[in-house]
Amino acid sequence: MESRAPRAANRSTVLAHVLTHGPVSRTAIGHETDLSPATVSRIVEQLLDEGLLTETDGAPTTARGRRATQVAIAAGRGVVCGVDVGGSNVRLVVADLAAEPLTGRTVPTPADYDAPRLAQWLADLIVATVGADRERLDCVAVGLPGAVRQGDRAVSNAPNLPQVEDPQFLRLLEKHLGTAVEVDNDSNYALLGELRFGAARDAQTAVMLTIGAGLGAGVAIDRRLFRGRSGLVGEFGHLPAGPLGAPLERIISGSGILARARELGLSFDNAADVFRSADPRLAPVRQYVEQALLVILTAAVVAYEPEVIVLGGGISHALTPDLVRLRGRLHEIVPAAEATVHGAELGDLSGALGAVVAALHTAYRRLGLAEADLARVPQPDALAGCDLPALADRA
Repeated sequence: MESRAPRAANRSTVLAHVLTHGPVSRTAIGHETDLSPATVSRIVEQLLDEGLLTETDGAPTTARGRRATQVAIAAGRGVVCGVDVGGSNVRLVVADLAAEPLTGRTVPTPADYDAPRLAQWLADLIVATVGADRERLDCVAVGLPGAVRQGDRAVSNAPNLPQVEDPQFLRLLEKHLGTAVEVDNDSNYALLGELRFGAARDAQTAVMLTIGAGLGAGVAIDRRLFRGRSGLVGEFGHLPAGPLGAPLERIISGSGILARARELGLSFDNAADVFRSADPRLAPVRQYVEQALLVILTAAVVAYEPEVIVLGGGISHALTPDLVRLRGRLHEIVPAAEATVHGAELGDLSGALGAVVAALHTAYRRLGLAEADLARVPQPDALAGCDLPALADRA
């Protein structure tokens, strides 16, 4: 007879395999997990009885058209909501347990609200977006524009939306929603999204840099987020490498770029437009920002030796034409570096979709998935049929 520990491990193995390969037959599960047919059959029947799996007929497997029964996750059993709270916009994605997005929404952030009012507003927005699926809502994960200490969830270093640093914000958000909320730095969630569905899907070690109203960073080692004690891991924007010891974030963030342009007598509403403009007077600004970015890329390479560095955030879109040159300059500085630099494949939805992954991981833990199996789920092609631009632009 199996002891309790191996039974739990085997259950997690089967469930993880279905989540990453489903629909899949019992025979395939056994072949690919090295579990015995009897063990696979027992676990599958248990998961079917619990309503966690559904059973369907697969493709014909014999000349006579005999079909092998396949199982898949019961996707409609619950939903999760991933939320990316930024200084300018809030993006939400609701997905089922198979990670298929059901709806999404992007709305401007009411940055002038105080902490209690912002918490109430966000709770109402989440409820409205989830809509009729609220009774099936399994988990909500919220990415915030600041460092999040995992032990007590204290938020710091959120200059673009300082209200979220107020302990009232999370407490009231959970009170209004009537459920616990997963919370992390928005760049960590953006990296989680790119690890599962985007530019870092094949990487074991990766760094995410989000460049927008501020500068954020996320680090993953062995496909797991590396946060540190206070949530400041990878926050290279604090490095005093600018003129007179100015922090790099002041140079590379949107406000810093716009300030440099104003010093030249040029006014822009959007920092990304500084890179799109053909005005030759802006060349020193672009060079200044590029040099700061190279310092950050170099720091990421020597600190973590990532296979992939992903650039996300509003300003990163304008840097896309310069990525080849940035890669070349990075390898000139660190010839041994194997890191490649890519734009975020998920665009503005990296953070919200990463929050979906975090919420799903919480849901999967409740279903019995072991920590070691979480790095493999959900399956990378869960977004294959999703129109991401439409999901991102929905108001």
